[in-house]
Amino acid sequence: MGLRELKKEQTRTLIADTAWRLFADRGFDAVRVAEIAREAHVSEATVFNYFPRKEDLLYSRLEAFEERLVAAVDSRSPDESVLGAVRNFLLAPAGLLAQVEAGDDEAVVRLRTVNRMVADSPALRAREQQAIADATAALAARLTAEKSAASRGGAVGVTAYVAANALMGVHRALIDLVRQRALADESPDRLAADVRAYGAEAFALLSQGFANYGVRPPS
Repeated sequence: MGLRELKKEQTRTLIADTAWRLFADRGFDAVRVAEIAREAHVSEATVFNYFPRKEDLLYSRLEAFEERLVAAVDSRSPDESVLGAVRNFLLAPAGLLAQVEAGDDEAVVRLRTVNRMVADSPALRAREQQAIADATAALAARLTAEKSAASRGGAVGVTAYVAANALMGVHRALIDLVRQRALADESPDRLAADVRAYGAEAFALLSQGFANYGVRPPS
């Protein structure tokens, strides 16, 4: 990395860290971009050069999720299913949950803080859903390309889209679980293990298919 690129990365990190601190202190909606710029000693235009939308300041650390998800699917072994690759990627210990599981008290505070911010902000919840939708579309496009089964006009194949939505549905459900538990202050030391357990159960259901799901036993 050259000196120019290093300086840009340092500025980007400074702005993001400043934003996170202000958001944690006062809430996302109460902080203006102008305040973030002033605290970071940069212009407001500089903030928007790095983060086109205010919501991007909070989600900047998660922006590589889509790329890493697709990379996990691409790099799977020849005998591994897409379901297996996505399951291993989503359930691997990482981020704040891994730090919480390791006993990091500061990580517990950060986990609760960020989930409180998202829960309290319609703009952040919308941004989160858009990020998940983008990742789902990217996964569906990759599955379509692998199967060479695109519809007329190069559209994403229906089967690939259904599969991607089912797989990412597990991700959405686990996000909801983490948020509910984090805000309820329920046994953070058990949260990561519970996420893996519920995630494994959900992926097991997908692996078996839905043919018998919800069938009622004879009365």
